[in-house]
Amino acid sequence: MAVKVQIPAPLRSLTGGQAEVEVDAADVSGLIEGLDRRHRGLKERLCDADGNLRSYVRIFVNDEDIRFLGGEQYKFQDGDEILLIPSIAGG
Repeated sequence: MAVKVQIPAPLRSLTGGQAEVEVDAADVSGLIEGLDRRHRGLKERLCDADGNLRSYVRIFVNDEDIRFLGGEQYKFQDGDEILLIPSIAGG
């Protein structure tokens, strides 16, 4: 099913500057794979070497933190709007 994904500014260089992309995905795993197929390099920015979502990456579905919707097992609904938020640290 098609979901819209809001791409944060720090990752837009990987999407050709696009702030929003659409991906066919049923769950978080499919989302990450779909994003990486279309925009190489996103997976390594969002996941660790074992393929697990990095601890500092937050995913929101329709403005709700996915951790409160069942986590990575949450099944997307057609038309869901996804927001990726990687924490950014600085000094």
